[in-house]
Amino acid sequence: MTRRLLAVSCAVLAIASSCGGTREFSGYVRTPAPSSQGISLPVIGGESLRELVASNGKLLAIYFGYTNCPDICPTTLQDLTVALRRLDDASRVEVAMVTVDPDRDLAVLDGYVKSFIPTAIALGTTDETELAAAAQPFGASYLVESMGTDIEVAHSTSLYVVDDQGTLLLTWPFGVPSSDISADLNDLLDGRRS
Repeated sequence: MTRRLLAVSCAVLAIASSCGGTREFSGYVRTPAPSSQGISLPVIGGESLRELVASNGKLLAIYFGYTNCPDICPTTLQDLTVALRRLDDASRVEVAMVTVDPDRDLAVLDGYVKSFIPTAIALGTTDETELAAAAQPFGASYLVESMGTDIEVAHSTSLYVVDDQGTLLLTWPFGVPSSDISADLNDLLDGRRS
């Protein structure tokens, strides 16, 4: 009786693991996947351009935001910071923040994003066409309006990850827990793509 129960238990476990044992991504996959290959932005605080693709064998997490954001941007960057700490090998994930408010951010974005993730890259341009071209494959949107002496900024709140070919692998909407982001990143680093 014990052997039969053990055999049935093993069979059930084998079926369960072959039928959907893989966890679902917390971020969503766009099909067909857009590409950021060939799109570059100036590195703030440097004199170089950075293509919006990961270095060879790595992933690049990209966020479009601004430093005066009162809640969404710092929360997203903090969640990403915690997610990176949970990774098996965080050195394989690069981070870039692109400012959607360059008039106010070009002087301060580098220090801002590095206060969360010391290895992060700050990207920005005052060329509106260049910025729109960078945002387009991600579906990122933003609007900066002057209201007298005040400046109002609206922007999409997703976090994106691309591979070393510039393929957009996942988009995380705002509010995905850092534990889910790190689980997704570990799966992507292990080669999983769907």
